[in-house]
Formats: sequence, C-alpha cells, structure tokens
Amino acid sequence: MYSIVSTAIIRGISSVPVQVEADVSDGLPMFEMVGFLASEVKEARERVRTALRSCGYSLPAKRITVNLSPANMKKTGSSFDLPVAAAILAALGIVPSESLTSMLVMGEVRLNGKIQPVEGILPAAAQAAEQGFTHCMVPYGNLAEASLISNVKIVAVRDMEEVIAYLKQPQKACLMKAQKTGSICCLEKEPASPEPDFSQINGQRLVRRASEVAAAGMHNLLMVGPPGAGKTMTARCIPGILPPMCGQEQLELAKIYSVSGLLVHDSQFHVIRKRPFRSPHHTITPQGLAGGGKKPKPGEISLAHKGVLFLDELAEFHKSTLELLRQPMEEKQIHISRLHGSCTYPADFMLVAATNPCPCGAYPDMNRCRCTQSAIDRYLGRISQPLLDRIDICVEMAQLSYGELTAGKENESSAVIRERVCAAWEVQKERYKGSGIFFNSQAPADGLKEICRIGTKEERFLQDMYQQLHLTARSYHKILRVARTIADLSHSRDVSMQHLSEAFCYRSLDRKYWERW
Repeated sequence: MYSIVSTAIIRGISSVPVQVEADVSDGLPMFEMVGFLASEVKEARERVRTALRSCGYSLPAKRITVNLSPANMKKTGSSFDLPVAAAILAALGIVPSESLTSMLVMGEVRLNGKIQPVEGILPAAAQAAEQGFTHCMVPYGNLAEASLISNVKIVAVRDMEEVIAYLKQPQKACLMKAQKTGSICCLEKEPASPEPDFSQINGQRLVRRASEVAAAGMHNLLMVGPPGAGKTMTARCIPGILPPMCGQEQLELAKIYSVSGLLVHDSQFHVIRKRPFRSPHHTITPQGLAGGGKKPKPGEISLAHKGVLFLDELAEFHKSTLELLRQPMEEKQIHISRLHGSCTYPADFMLVAATNPCPCGAYPDMNRCRCTQSAIDRYLGRISQPLLDRIDICVEMAQLSYGELTAGKENESSAVIRERVCAAWEVQKERYKGSGIFFNSQAPADGLKEICRIGTKEERFLQDMYQQLHLTARSYHKILRVARTIADLSHSRDVSMQHLSEAFCYRSLDRKYWERW
C-alpha cells in the first residue's frame, strides 16, 4: 500500500514543503529511506521502528520504502520522525490515509514512543496556513508557539498512542488543541530583576540626549569613554525607551527564535512585547554574529531583529568580525550561502556600541594614559572607517565627578523619554506610510530634500561644513537624517539651524579620534 504525508523543512525563517511517501510491498524484508537525507534523518528508521514496537505495532516482514520529496534538497533535523511514522501507519492500513489529508505533521519520536519538540514549528505552521492546510500535528512541547497561528487547527500530541488515536477517530479524540493567537507564547521568561532606567544615570546629559535621538529614529549609536563612565548602563537603558512591538513584529521575531530553538516550552508564558537586547561577548565568532553553520541558524544580528544589538568593548572585537556588520546594517537582512543551499534572515537592528579610547582607557588625558600613539592607533584602527560611516551618532562620555555622581537631583525616567520617542515614531509612521520605510534612518538619499526642508541660511551652513570638514556623501546624508529626527522630537515641520548644529555635534568624534569624517 502507498501513503503520503505532508511536512516541511526550514529555510531561513520560512518553510519549504516536503512530501513523505511510504510504500509497503511484498519482497525481501527491509526498511529503506531515500531522498538526499542527512545522517540524523536516516536514523529515523530505527527510532520509528522501535517506537512503533513499543506501542504494540511491529513492522511486518515486508519491503518498506520511504521517500522524502523533493529529492534534490537535503533533509536535515529530527522533525521528520513523526511524518515518517504516520506515513508507515497509513501505508500499513493501521490508520486511514484520509485523516492525513490537509494536515502538516512535524515532530521527533523517542524509542518509547514519546514525541519530542523540534525547532521551526512556528514558520512551518504559518506556511501551512498559507498553503491551505486545515490541521497541524505538532509535539505538545511546541503547542505554545504553534498556537500563534490562528487560521489552522493545532493538534498537539504527547506520544504515538495519541497520534494513532487521533488519526483513527479525529472527531472523538480528546487532545489538546490551541486556536487562540498570541496568548501563551514568549521568547523568554519575565526577568526577576527590574530593568535599568535612565533615572538611575546621573550626569551625562549629552549621552542621555543622544540615546533619545538614536531611539527616536533607530539610528546607530557609538559611545566612547573611559571605563566606569556609564556606557554599558546607558546601552541597557535604551530598550526601555523603545515602543512595544506590534503583532507583525512579534510574529516575525518569534519565527527567528523558533528556528533557533530559543522559545521557552513551559507553563510560564507571556506575550512577546519587549524588544530584544542582545549583547554578545567580544570573543564571538563571525558565524555566531552573522549566523550560519553546517545547518544554518540565525546569528546575534538576527536575534536582535527589531531591537538593540549592543557591542561592548567594540575595539576588542576581531576586525573581520566587525566588518560583517556593514552589509546587514545597510540592507537590514543577512544572506547566508552554504553547500546545500542558501537562506536569508532578517537583521533590522539598532546598533549600540561602546569602546574605550585606548587600551588603558584614559586617553586623551595624557596625565593618566600610558599608551603610545602607535598603540592607540592600532586599537582604534580595529574600527574601520566604512563601519564608522554607518554609525549615525558618536558621543563621548567623560568620567563623572564626585559631585555629579552623588547629586540628589531627580533624573528624567525612561517612561518620560519613551513618550517623546513614541510621538516621534508616530510622525515617521505617517510620513513614510505605504513606502516600506519606517524610520528616518532608512530614508533614501534621493528623498532627503523633500523630508528635510531647510532655508537659505541652513543651506549655506551645510555647504560650508561640507567643504571645511571634508564630509563624505554618506556622512552628509546621515547628518540630515539625524537632524530630521531631532526636528521630529521638537515637533518641527522644517529642519532648523539648531537641529543641524546638534546633528553635527554627534559626529565630532570621528575627527577627534579617527582624524577624519
């Protein structure tokens, strides 16, 4: 007998349909699996055989052939165990083939018949709904993320006995089903400790303002200063002033975490609301940052999608690793090509970086700095000029004085700053409506004149600064984008001299530390 079961394989954050065909015929007893399979997929043969025997269904002494189609695409992962088992059960006549029609099946089978959760259930369920499937059979541990898809019925199973019971009599089977969207899935558990707040940062008015401007327009931010000045603390406060994610952003981010295997599978679920904050160590490999591997997975830049990627001690990162950021910062996605195919992961993140001005951290205070000029040049030279050109705002943080550190003055909280940022986001949302652009930082160069309305005085100022400071075209455009964001924060329709001057101040470190713009 012949049967067919639909499943999927993950490519990027989307899925590709795969058909599992099973044929049971007379002949020399054997169990053969074909279809360009990785070793873990071939091992499904023994897992399925033993799992079925543990449930009281021994395979007959016949020729069993299982094919995973299409044969020109390599199959990896353990999610094919359950569809292979279901296809064999249908081919043997144990369950009706009709019950598997319009159903997508994914899951790993243990030797005792238990069903283990697998990665990538969410994008597979979303694709199944788009392709017209009415049901999705998934492991019980994947019920939470699969339930984010509302227009397909999710059937969660714990073991092979429940699988067989449902397929025999789906209308009578008492199984857990989830149909409510966005109610029980999360990325992480709620943090036990409260998040950092800008009210906890004393002094550093320039950095506080720069952080607000960066968050309002999703501009990349670089902080330079000595150890202990508050760079890391400031960076950790930035997610707290970003608006919450919309439903579409939550779903897109959940897909990334799903294929990474980072969704939490327990009873303590909450809705994905907070934007991610990723802070990889400076020893991270290029693969860990950009993604990839023999079986490609998203890297840190994709895990920070719609949130903040914080690179502390920027100059300590390997230069080749940092250079990987250049293309994703422009394109907002990362393309990964490997031997058996290629995939694309979203990478729309806000880069926040911090670095010391020299190896000892005391430069330019030559009374405390003991670094040679060549050592300073080598240290800062790890941050290339093309990468600096992609950073919109650069600010310097000075060491706090005792008076600033112990001042009892009440600082502005993150909640207050967040209100202004949200208002600026709404202005940009209306400005770029229907264009596929969401923030000033993404505005195309050819459209800046239209959105950055300036007078004759401002035009002359820009011309003088461009010539005197030897600006590049990219630096010029980034200054205009930052000025537009500053104007949005002040509820100004036009870009004034004040807005341009502030935007120029945020690029002064380029010349101070790297001696050029």
